[in-house]
Amino acid sequence: MARSLTGTVTSTANEKTITVSVVRHVTHPVYKKRYLVTKKYAAHDEKSESEINDLVEIIETRPISKTKTWKLSKVIKKAPKLHKEK
Repeated sequence: MARSLTGTVTSTANEKTITVSVVRHVTHPVYKKRYLVTKKYAAHDEKSESEINDLVEIIETRPISKTKTWKLSKVIKKAPKLHKEK
């Protein structure tokens, strides 16, 4: 079973590649304070179906390039449109 992560798309600048920002909660080992840790992953988006601020699920796959070892599984929630196009 491949690992899967859920995160927000932060960049779609490259062709067939998206950058996904995954946020997780971590508890400090000594002080027991919870804090957020953010990590960015480069994921393969074959059909360019996701846009910035979409909530997506990515799954681990074989290496596609030097930095891409994740693939877009599905778009969970589309980002709302901020302005109307003419």
